[in-house]
Amino acid sequence: MRYEKNELWKATLGGMGLGFLSLFLLRKPLINYFHDSVVKRIMVDSYSENLWEFVSASTRAGLQPIVENNLRSQEGKVIYRPLGTPRKFLNSDDLLFNIAQLAKLPTPEDRTVNMETVIGPQAARPLQITMPIMITGMAYGLGLSEKAKIALALGATKAGTAINSGEGPFLPSERKAAQHYILMYDRTGRNHNPAVLKQADAVEIQFGQGAIAGIGHPTPYASLPPKARKLMGLKPNQPTVTRARQPGISDPAKDLPLLVNRLRQITGGVPIGAKIGAGHSLEKDLEILVNAGIDFITVDGAEAATRGGPPILMDDFGVPTIIAVNRAGNYLQEQGLKGKITLIASGGLFAPGAFLKAVALGADAVYIGTAALFAAVHTQALKSMPFEPPTQTVFAQGNASQKFNVSEGAQSLANFLNSCNLEMIEGIKALGKTSLREVGKSDLRAVSPFLAEALDIPLITESIFAAEAQMEE
Repeated sequence: MRYEKNELWKATLGGMGLGFLSLFLLRKPLINYFHDSVVKRIMVDSYSENLWEFVSASTRAGLQPIVENNLRSQEGKVIYRPLGTPRKFLNSDDLLFNIAQLAKLPTPEDRTVNMETVIGPQAARPLQITMPIMITGMAYGLGLSEKAKIALALGATKAGTAINSGEGPFLPSERKAAQHYILMYDRTGRNHNPAVLKQADAVEIQFGQGAIAGIGHPTPYASLPPKARKLMGLKPNQPTVTRARQPGISDPAKDLPLLVNRLRQITGGVPIGAKIGAGHSLEKDLEILVNAGIDFITVDGAEAATRGGPPILMDDFGVPTIIAVNRAGNYLQEQGLKGKITLIASGGLFAPGAFLKAVALGADAVYIGTAALFAAVHTQALKSMPFEPPTQTVFAQGNASQKFNVSEGAQSLANFLNSCNLEMIEGIKALGKTSLREVGKSDLRAVSPFLAEALDIPLITESIFAAEAQMEE
């Protein structure tokens, strides 16, 4: 019987081999036949029956709206898009840094560049990190798996920077892995317990996000992993709800100062900050936060991402990150608060050049989310591809989440963070400077006239003499 089975396997494998060999030998005739058949149909079919009709329609409407409209037709309810908007808003690609050569000498190659960053310098217990790049809030259970959260925390620790908890339930294993831990004081009320707050190195009060504005949103019970349900204290089939408004804040001007003082007392003086989505009334929002005694402010631009949000809020609301950071930086400068209240830029920042430009526009540090996820996943994306997207290795209940290797993910993220920091150092040296804090708007020129006017930065076509004369005026 074993002999017959072996012979059967040999015959099967032999037949498959001959089949592949035949396809290989006949590949040119088959490809040629297929090519000629399809192209001929496109050339002779009437337009209403022609396959090219879809190409024409998709060029006009775009593949993204076509796919998402089909999902709307299928589901009949709000669709939730992961990882932010595909639209290209105004970004820092049209900004270029100066080059120090003769008029200003470049920094010697052996000179050390200071990249240390302080979150909440006026707090009793400021948060000090080795670089201006931090991991933004991505929630356990609502977004990421426990393995992914631990990997991000370990990677941040290896690089000497901080991670934000996100609006999910407090995860002890993440706190243990994180050297510098920023707890999000979320709108569900689940992380408001003093015992949890006391474990934070900084607290960030959540008011809104760039990708989902300030709306409330439920997460179904079935979408949560069992451990997350338990940590949230949910009953069977009970959804968890992120409220539109921060509990206890009905009159921000009166209620927020009381909350900030209470959090400061509970935590023993760690920095107390706030996260807002950048809107048209940005300066009024900042005024309320400043008057409340906030230590740091996170401004989330329109390019920000989330685990799942309505496309309309991602595509059609908010202020682009570079405009928001510039406006926030200008506001703090005008109020004499630059260097006293930390400004953190967030939303659509993916590379060292964008990080350094955000700093030049007024930010003290940046948050990254999508870039951090893809860095942590790295080659482990192959565990879910080609039939599932790479995020299935890190999303809660993702098809490949159990295959994710925590130590590999942590090291990949640490490598990415260190690489980005080193590239920023190279950029600072090219400016002839020795500290991150020395980088400013005077180091930038704009390629487009609109961006030059919007950011109050000279055009790249202007001579240095004209720019200096304009600044003197």
